[in-house]
Amino acid sequence: MSGALARILADALGPRAQAIESTSGERAEPSALLALAEHVARALTANGISPTEPMHVRIGNRPTDLGALLGVWQAGGVVVPVHVTAAAATVERLQRRTHARFCIDGERLDVIARQAPPERELLRNAALVIFTSGSTGEPKGVVIGHRPLADKLAVLDRLLGQRPDDVVLLPLQLAFIFGLWVSLLALMRGARLKLVPRFSREAIEPGLQDATVLAGVPSMYRTLLGQSAPAASRLRLILTGGEVLPPRLADALRRFADAAIYDLYGLTETGSCDFCLAPADQPGGFGTIGRPTEGVDFRIAENELQIRTPYGMLGYLDDPALTQASFADGYFKTGDLARRAAAGHVQLVGRAKDIVSRGGHKIAPLEIDNLLAEHPDVAAALCAGVPDERLGEVIHAVVVPRAGSRLDAAALREWLVARTERYKVPEVFHVRDCLPVGSTGKADRRAVAALAVTKS
Repeated sequence: MSGALARILADALGPRAQAIESTSGERAEPSALLALAEHVARALTANGISPTEPMHVRIGNRPTDLGALLGVWQAGGVVVPVHVTAAAATVERLQRRTHARFCIDGERLDVIARQAPPERELLRNAALVIFTSGSTGEPKGVVIGHRPLADKLAVLDRLLGQRPDDVVLLPLQLAFIFGLWVSLLALMRGARLKLVPRFSREAIEPGLQDATVLAGVPSMYRTLLGQSAPAASRLRLILTGGEVLPPRLADALRRFADAAIYDLYGLTETGSCDFCLAPADQPGGFGTIGRPTEGVDFRIAENELQIRTPYGMLGYLDDPALTQASFADGYFKTGDLARRAAAGHVQLVGRAKDIVSRGGHKIAPLEIDNLLAEHPDVAAALCAGVPDERLGEVIHAVVVPRAGSRLDAAALREWLVARTERYKVPEVFHVRDCLPVGSTGKADRRAVAALAVTKS
């Protein structure tokens, strides 16, 4: 038993495939990954894997990770990606949520529980359970089907036009949907895939010498371009997503390389890449998420962006009530506040759950992020609400100075007062070398609020 993604990946690792590399020096021939997949599938079958059984697969952006994924799918299992650096407590919590019996790490199979998991109708035809952050802090298990993701890959193939002669440099983790689809699409096209196990400027810079495609989130690009931009003479495609691409950073990317920029917006729940700001809509469209991609419909209801797509999740694991509550009339409620902009584009104005209520005023932190990023000495900014006894909430901002610049809180405050309402000006500025990021590499607004606790 195997699904559509198993067939796609097995075909992609066929005779014309190129070796998969890692910037840490690891390299695997396609034939070796096919053999690894066969070994994993045999081991799982010998251990009595049940149809649609979830199992942990340790992910570290190693070439062998792809062989392990294929082996689980060929055995009929459902992959639960777990990063190799995940804390023991995290792994235990995921095991309690999934009831997984097995953990695959390369060619090794570990038994982590004895009792078989319950049968779940939701996992029929499922490929992945990806845990994403929830607004309550409890991760949600997003169940992704083989066919919807396979169909989305076909859409992205038509949209992006990757080629067999491409070299795809991937610092995004394969434990998350952005990294997964980029890697699968590269292999489908016969391109050469270079994985970056742990993102840093030092880790990625050597790979830029021959890369033609680079995929990352804006926080990665800020780090990459922070001091002086490295050489990337062969780049022809830059893929960005996962968080808003500010216009100033977009302009810096245009100066960095003579490459087409595809700014992609989507959620794990909707199958990723629901909107795209394509090169034809730039630079005028920068600051928006562009237009919906093929097959995607949307509406803005009570200021919230809602998406209807055939490529979305099958549901949340063991939580039918949350699944039902997440949709309205077939549209997934993203939680992103949005408005229609010029030329049919959509612009995000914040997250509903991030809205700061300061003394009765409702403030979207994203608006203040973007305004601060216009300051000539600010490289990046991230704001969040912090509880306050008098006002309910106040705004704290993390600001990253440009190279060679110094930031003064009083001067920043005065600069902002001249450009926006006084109630939108942050009470506290935290000057840092970089923005706080979460496990996906995206800027983490909750970490800004945590700074206030640490400082107090």
